[in-house]
Amino acid sequence: MIDVTIANFEQEVITASMTTPVLIDFWAPWCGPCKSLGPILEKVEAAYGGRFKLVKIDSDQEQQLGAAFGIKSIPTCILMVNGQPVDGFTGALPEGKVKEFLDKHLPPGEELPAEEEPALEADTSPEAVLEKLRQDVAKDPANENARFELVKALLLDGSDDDAKVAFAPVIAQTAAVRRFDSLKRWMDAIDFVAGHANEAGAEAGFNAKIAANKRDFQARFDRARWLMAQNRWTDALDELLDILMRDKSWSEDLARKTYIAILDIMEAPKPKVADGQIPPEDPVVATYRRRLSSVVLS
Repeated sequence: MIDVTIANFEQEVITASMTTPVLIDFWAPWCGPCKSLGPILEKVEAAYGGRFKLVKIDSDQEQQLGAAFGIKSIPTCILMVNGQPVDGFTGALPEGKVKEFLDKHLPPGEELPAEEEPALEADTSPEAVLEKLRQDVAKDPANENARFELVKALLLDGSDDDAKVAFAPVIAQTAAVRRFDSLKRWMDAIDFVAGHANEAGAEAGFNAKIAANKRDFQARFDRARWLMAQNRWTDALDELLDILMRDKSWSEDLARKTYIAILDIMEAPKPKVADGQIPPEDPVVATYRRRLSSVVLS
């Protein structure tokens, strides 16, 4: 899977499709169905062993590309062959339907054998989970999911210094890996709160500014970070949503990016389900994704 922008679209999509079909996944970080479809597409790409190439385009960031393909809703997938779109579908299809769609257009080939389900961990205590995550990162330092879950677990445990040590090797990747950026925003919020000696007075100050001026977006954002540092996720989301409803692009999309960061942090790892099924989504996360979608698309 490759992230495509207008800068590399010609090479990664048009040129590549001359030799291998390319499936474009138009998505956005706030889109719940996109979060369900993405892992299915990546799994099918691996199973098909090079019969097609999967690329992802963030429709928020690459609006010019979305307009060029006439994208009206997401997720939308477009199959490119020989530099031209030949077919597509909209919505989060189950794995079986994705394969049916691809099999109509791809050259025949054998799928790789399905991976065996890993054995369940005998010890699920917080200490054992942390140790397992540490081992996973030690075995594969490039494993983004394991590192994200390790840093997240350490922050939830209140081990802020350990979390920063675990995060340090990937801090330079925050611009490229959205979930690492989300962790950085969380740690920045924790540091922001730690910088106020009088915590109660600082919070009262935010509230007083907001009461005096509901459009004091900086005070609202500071209060959202305050709530974020206390792991009061939905309260922080409500504060950020208040900013977005009044000014969607305030401070270079700072409220929207922080909102997405909190959704990333709130979301638990997807449970394993049978082939062809879509993992259930946390109802609270799904609700707040829909609220963001309604504001962004309004």
